[in-house]
Parts: sequence; structure tokens; C-alpha cells
Amino acid sequence: MTQELFKKLDLDSYIVEFKNFFARDKDVFLQGDSKLHFKRINELCKIDFTSPPSISNLNTALTHLSKQGILHLDQSFELIKICMYFRYLKGLKFEESLKEWLLKIEIPQVIAELFEYFDEKGQIKESIDERLINLNLSLKLKKESLTAEFKKFTYTKNLTPYLIDTQIHLINGMEALLVRGGFNHVLKAKIIGRSSGGGFYVVPLSVEKIQSQIDEIENTKEEIYYEYAKKISLIFHKNLLFLKFINNAFDLFDHYSARVLMAKKNDYEFILADNSTNLNLYDFAHPALKNAKSVSLEFNKKVLIITGVNAGGKSMLLKGILSASLLAKYLLPMKINSQKSQIGNFKEFDAILEDPQNVKNDISTFAGRMLHFSKLLGKKYLLLGIDEIELGTDFEEAACLYNELITKLLEQDNKIIITTHHKRLAMLLAKNEQVELIAALYDEEFSRPKYEFLKGTIGKSYAFETALRYGISANLVQNAKKLYGEDKENLEEMVSKNINLELSLRKKNEELEKKEEKVDEILNSLKDQKEKNEQEFKKIISNLEFKYHKAIEEAKKTINLKDIKEKQRSLNKANELKKSIILPSMEQNDELRVGDFVKYEKIKGKITAISKNDAIIQSDGLNLRVPLKLLKKTNQAHTQKPKSSINITRPSALSMTLDLHGLRSDEALDRLDKFISDALIAGFDEVIIYHGIGTGKLAFAVKEFLKAHKSVRSFNDAPINQGGFGAKVVRL
Repeated sequence: MTQELFKKLDLDSYIVEFKNFFARDKDVFLQGDSKLHFKRINELCKIDFTSPPSISNLNTALTHLSKQGILHLDQSFELIKICMYFRYLKGLKFEESLKEWLLKIEIPQVIAELFEYFDEKGQIKESIDERLINLNLSLKLKKESLTAEFKKFTYTKNLTPYLIDTQIHLINGMEALLVRGGFNHVLKAKIIGRSSGGGFYVVPLSVEKIQSQIDEIENTKEEIYYEYAKKISLIFHKNLLFLKFINNAFDLFDHYSARVLMAKKNDYEFILADNSTNLNLYDFAHPALKNAKSVSLEFNKKVLIITGVNAGGKSMLLKGILSASLLAKYLLPMKINSQKSQIGNFKEFDAILEDPQNVKNDISTFAGRMLHFSKLLGKKYLLLGIDEIELGTDFEEAACLYNELITKLLEQDNKIIITTHHKRLAMLLAKNEQVELIAALYDEEFSRPKYEFLKGTIGKSYAFETALRYGISANLVQNAKKLYGEDKENLEEMVSKNINLELSLRKKNEELEKKEEKVDEILNSLKDQKEKNEQEFKKIISNLEFKYHKAIEEAKKTINLKDIKEKQRSLNKANELKKSIILPSMEQNDELRVGDFVKYEKIKGKITAISKNDAIIQSDGLNLRVPLKLLKKTNQAHTQKPKSSINITRPSALSMTLDLHGLRSDEALDRLDKFISDALIAGFDEVIIYHGIGTGKLAFAVKEFLKAHKSVRSFNDAPINQGGFGAKVVRL
């Protein structure tokens, strides 16, 4: 059922791509504790690691071991590869949950010793057994003798007239010469076949003898391999429980690895489904769409009715909501803002999207949909999507019938997404407080869908406009409008005006929010200025008090002085101190007029009115009353920006690749920043950055820098032949 649902939601190509990241074939579903899996996957995202090796299914092999059977060395090597990969994983620096999980996996010493038995191709190393060394040496010598023997026959003068060619032919597993009739006069050989041209495939008796010796050596080697197969199988049988455990553990890590590799390749994110039934998607795009326009949607009630323009993305939005929920349930990555989004958990998923009518089913469209609905009426906690709900019957009757069916499903705590062009059902269901409306928008100026959605309204279908866009004659469309009727056309016009009004209100609301932000900024600025003025005032008062105190003390000294000249000198000094005290001026230095541009701290604006002590200044659409003494005149309007003349020199001989190996993060990022700037000037659309794998610090720094760079459209790991995880392909 789920595979069928993936296909209905256009996720089949996504699943095929995802399965390519598996080390061995398995279902995409990850069983167990979702929160624990989510935590481990996020930890794995922070590490650069080698993907798991390709492994065959070992269930049959483990069954043979449980019955004390002997495994072929190829099967044994598959189990050894799993153990060797976990030894590699245990050497990586994981955090918390993954580290704790891997620490619990202890590979038995007796199995670890088997790692040295095999080479990279899964063959038993000759170094572990002296017999194999001697046999391989003998085999090499015999093969050299065989080659020399054939070469001798090829250049024998007596045999040359009988040779059809000088090649060595492999016939039924034996090497042979191709000769003409009469060869027996000069060559003793055994005939093993005939060619289509009448020639004979023959094996010289001397060659046959060498070949039999080679076969004996090969058989002896196979006997030795069988000894090792028995020895290894006996060790595996004694550690069967561990092998079953690590085989399952490999599948679990394979699930983690495939998800992380898929996310890194496509720059996807993971989101964990919570215990709610809310569906709040931000910057989401369906995986099947190329260059998709991201959508944001809040769906917290039980029913979402999507109406609006034809070919405007209604069906794709429905599929997208279902897809996001399904992918989150199975912890599969997607293009979404995971920090802001919220996806609830649902027991089941279902979609009524296609027309069930065909010769095989022998059922009508509407009857097929009713059959599908009859199976849903007893279900609970279901997320259901219904595309073109009125399809297949009279829309008035369908509206009333579906109103009752949807109401029944709501009573069973189900969540439903509906697309429709008929407003009757939308009007009936809109009375329910658990129903939300959303409309696909149409750009009337450019006569095309916007692929955007407006919440809280019923949309217009724009059937006539869509027909014109797809090549229907304007005369036919005009006649259809006349048949449609003036009243209905007026109703559609009212719907269109309602949508435009909603958009206008939304725009004004955004402008108002910006003004509120500006007011908050100004208030904070005024608050800071007030505190600054108070501190300066206290400082001035303190300074004046000190100076006056000093002058008064100097004047008091004259009282105790007896000499008249000294008294006079002291009084003169006190007067000088008094004269040196300069009181702060509160007068406006510049004469201000209406229309002047002024600034007050960080606030800049234009004077629109002046009273006795205050001025009204206009700044970013806001009118502020500010004391004249606090304003400073400026010669330039704050909205004007100086024109700059920039001369850019196009870099010559710029490479499309940048190698950052061996550099510190800060030095590497400086070079990367300059390289991207030069690449943009040179007009490059795509470049490659080589950072290596190493400890992962440089790779992480490069990834974060590219994420934040405004000129980087997208990036992903390079193909294997261009550096793999040690490089990034960057699109500018």
C-alpha cells in the first residue's frame, strides 16, 4: 500500500534515488524509536565518513551456520566486511548517541584475527599458509611453460602451413590451436572441436600434460581453501549470535548512511514528526519538481480546501503536504526549513487522486470513488488527500454528499486536504470552524498562474483565461463567456476582487509591520539618547560644581590674609577662576527652516513644520516632534545615496577549480571568498572546490560558508571521479 502511495504522490523517482545509497537492498522504512534515530542521523550529518561497502543478503548464510553448515569463502568474506566496517566506524569521532551505540559493539578477538586472512578482493592471502606460497609459485611456472609451449608451436616451420591463425583459442575451458586438415603428419594433438570454416581445434599432447598439472595444482589449492572455509565457518558458528546482531546493526547504520548521503547530495533537511496533528511547512518543495518555487503553509485545523486557478499548483500542493508528512514519518530528507516547520504524526495515509475507471476495473469514476470512501469511514487518525473531489457526477449533488462524508470523517479525528473548482462544497464546509480555505493565485497582468497561495478565501478558476493560454481560439472563449452568463461572470469578478483586496491588505499589513519595526528602532534610539543626555548633564553639573567650589575656596582665603596686596592677588585669582567657567549654551547654532534635512543621533529626516522650540521631522513615513536644540543640519537628504563608479577588471586565466588542501579554515575561507568573486566576474556558472576529508573541520567550514554566501545558488558533493565527499560542486 505504501509503495502505491509513493507512486501516487510522485515520489517513486525519489525512492529509486534513495535506494541507490543503500549498501544492500532493503525497505525504506526505519523501524524503532524515531527520536533516537533522528538524533543519530543528525550526529552522522556532522561527520565525513566512507559509505558502507556493498554487501549481499546474508540471511541464508546465517541459517546455514545455525545448522553447522560450511560457508563458501565469498559468503564468509561478506560477514568479515561488515565487521571490518564497524571497526572503521569505531575509530571515528562520533558524539553522544552514535558513540554510545558503537561502544556497545565489541568484535570478538577470534573474528578480528580473521581480518588478516583475506585481501581486498576477498581472496585468502597466500602469506598465511606456506603451502599456498609454494603452489602459487608452481602455478606461475606452469603457466609460463604453457605460454612458451604455445609460442613454440606457433613458430614451428613444419606446422605453419597448417595453422589457420596464430591465436590461442579457449574451447570448453581448454586452450587450443586452430589448424587445417593433415596436421597429424607434423603434430601429435587431440581434437576437441571444429570451426565453422572446417578447421580443427586441437590441444597438443605436451600442452595437455602441462594443463593437467595446472589442474592438479588448482585442485590442491581448492582443498586448502576448503580447510579454511571449514575453520572460519566453525568460528562463525560459535559466534552466531554476534553475527546475527552485527548483520542487523549493519542494516540499521545503512539506513542512517543512505539518509545522510541523500541529504548531503541534494542539500535536504530532516524533520521529526511530533505528537500533534499540525502541518506547518516553511520553504518546502516537492522532490519531484525541478527548480521548484518553495511554499509555506500553516494547516492546524482538520480540513484544508484548496481552490483557484487551473494549472496553478493545487494538486501539487496537495501531494506536497502528503509527501512532507510521509517523508517525516519515515525520517527521509526533504527540501524544507526544518527549524520553523512542524509536522504531526498520523497513523495512516491515503490519497484519492486518480480516475479509477478503466476496462480492467469495470467501474465508473464516481462509483470507484464511493467504493474507496466506503473503506475509509471506519478509520481514525488518517491523513487523507482528495484531488478534484467533485469528479464524475453532478457537482450540486456531489457537494451535498461530500459535505456529509467529510463531516463524518471529521468526527473520527481524521485530517483531510481537498482540491476543487466548485464553490458549492467550499461554501457548505466553510461554515465548519475546523475548515480552512486557501486559494491558488493568478497573475492577471501577465495572464499566468503565480504558483502562490492565499489563505482564508475561495479562489477563482480562470477557466477562460487558461483556455486562451493553452491555444483555444479567442472567439470560442468569448462565445463561452456569453453562454456562461453575465451574473455568474459578475460573481467571478467579485471573487477576483476579493482576492485582490486580500492581497492588498496583506501588502499594507507588511508595510505596517515594517513601520512598527521602525518605530521600535526610533524608540530604542530615543531611550538611548535620553540616557546619554542624562549622563552628560550629570557630568556637566559635577564639573561646574567643582569649578565654582574652587573659585569660592580661593575667595575665602582672602579673609584670613593680612597683607592687602596678597588679598588683592587672591581676589584677582578667584575672579579669573570665575571668568574661566563657561556655561553650556542652549541656543540653536544653525537657523533651521521648513524643508531642511536634519539628523538627530541615528534618525535622519526632513523638517515639515517648526514651532517655537520644536520641529516636526518626517523619517521613513513617520512624523516625529523633536526639540530644535537637538537637531543638526545636514546638507544631503537621508534617502539619497551617493553614486559610485566602479571599474571591475575581469580576471584572466582563472581556473574553474580551487584547491584548499592543507590550509587553515580562516585562510581557506579568505581564498574561497576571493575565488567566488573572481568566478562571478568571469561569468562562471559552476566551479569545484577541493577541501579534502581529513578531520572534517575544513569541509564543515566550507559548507557553512557556501550556505551563507548570497551568490551561491546551490552546492553538493562532487561525483566520485571528481573528489567525492572531498570536494563540492558549486553553482553560482
